[in-house]
Amino acid sequence: MTEDQISKIILDCAFKVHTRLGPGLLESAYRKCLAYELRKAGLSVEEEKPLPLIYDEIRMDCGYRLDLLVNSKVIVELKTVEAFNDVHQAQILTYMKLTDVKLGLLLNFYVKSLKNGIKRFIL
Repeated sequence: MTEDQISKIILDCAFKVHTRLGPGLLESAYRKCLAYELRKAGLSVEEEKPLPLIYDEIRMDCGYRLDLLVNSKVIVELKTVEAFNDVHQAQILTYMKLTDVKLGLLLNFYVKSLKNGIKRFIL
């Protein structure tokens, strides 16, 4: 399955979750429900996947945590914020570079309409 096919399923599931739950919940609630829907759709999902941080001689086994890694091909970062800012974009791009994942989706569940809370990133 290609990254584009996976991202279509992710977005379909995200719209389903947002429609049922609406805006205003904690990020963790959306993450858990989206992961559930993605697994129901037949995708492999890793939640809060730890990423190591290596800096010179320092190694942290968990320097970062990805919200969702889907089929080892797409990173999904969830937010519940009024608006995306530059830090959110930098975060997902850093995760993509560290994991060599080519497609990332930044989803903001705080918005009234989820179509206004989607950003797609390609490396």
